[in-house]
Amino acid sequence: MTHSSSANDLAPKPYEMVSFPKDSPRLARPVGHDRYQRNRLHGTLYLTLQVQTALHVSTGITEMGSDLGSRLPLIKTMTTTDRQLVIQGSSLKGCIRSAYEAVTNSTLAVITSRYRDKIPSDRLPCRDREKLCPASRIFGAMDWQGLVEFSDSKCEKNELSVGFMPSLYSPRSECRTYFIGSRVAGRKFYYNMTSVINKGENRGIPAQQASRQYKFKTVIQYKNLLPEELGIVLLLLGQDPKFPMALKIGGGKPIGMGTMTTVVTAIAHSQDVRSRYREYEVPNAQIIGSEMRTFIEKQMDAAYQSDLLEKVQWQQLATILKYPATHEPPEGMY
Repeated sequence: MTHSSSANDLAPKPYEMVSFPKDSPRLARPVGHDRYQRNRLHGTLYLTLQVQTALHVSTGITEMGSDLGSRLPLIKTMTTTDRQLVIQGSSLKGCIRSAYEAVTNSTLAVITSRYRDKIPSDRLPCRDREKLCPASRIFGAMDWQGLVEFSDSKCEKNELSVGFMPSLYSPRSECRTYFIGSRVAGRKFYYNMTSVINKGENRGIPAQQASRQYKFKTVIQYKNLLPEELGIVLLLLGQDPKFPMALKIGGGKPIGMGTMTTVVTAIAHSQDVRSRYREYEVPNAQIIGSEMRTFIEKQMDAAYQSDLLEKVQWQQLATILKYPATHEPPEGMY
């Protein structure tokens, strides 16, 4: 396949940068797992993730279509459990963590060797468990487990759905917009988009997917979080109606895939720390409705009022991940 090198043939980049804060990350010792702190939050978020544009979280395996009940010869697959589509907890965690890193003054969790010498030294991953950035303290780092746990998300439907993805190419990372001198200037995020490019059976790559309006159920467990830390997680889950946003998960982000909105259906929350040590079953009473909404708003207000949330970077990210979206997927080479 031949591509012209003319800049006029290139589609607008379907991503934008969230800049690094000017100050270096504030490193500190994490709170620890040895006990539940009375002045911190412990509980469980019960979530429903609704697919807004077709989702494909690849297993890296291509199977024969006949094994999946399809006439197609080969299909790129997603993870399934008892024939139900699954989003691995690690995929959801990575999605939320990258956003959390961007809106707090944190280091990067993962970098490639290709760009290591281009990353500012204060943005390299945390390696000392006694000196961790805000994101590493709650999501984990080398030799540190973190304070939030993500379960696999299971789909409510089990019928096979297949889409046809075009060939995808490396983004134009050499674009100088993303560099200051020879150093990377921020973190890249793909826009949420209005639709997905589907090339059809004759031109696209068949891939198992969760179609629009499929729903996944999952939980996020948390312990020893400050109100502002939990508040930022809730903001990134799109719970502030002033900043409606959706997650971007899985493959095909440049062509509009992977947009998912989040509904918090219930929260199990209790500050009765003593009973956690006296009873086998944790006495977390679920809150729903207006009580749950009041709890969510309280934590989000704590985030807005704290200096943990970088306001400039938060505005940048909220604009990129805004949903409903207005950006159209690029048809040409990006």
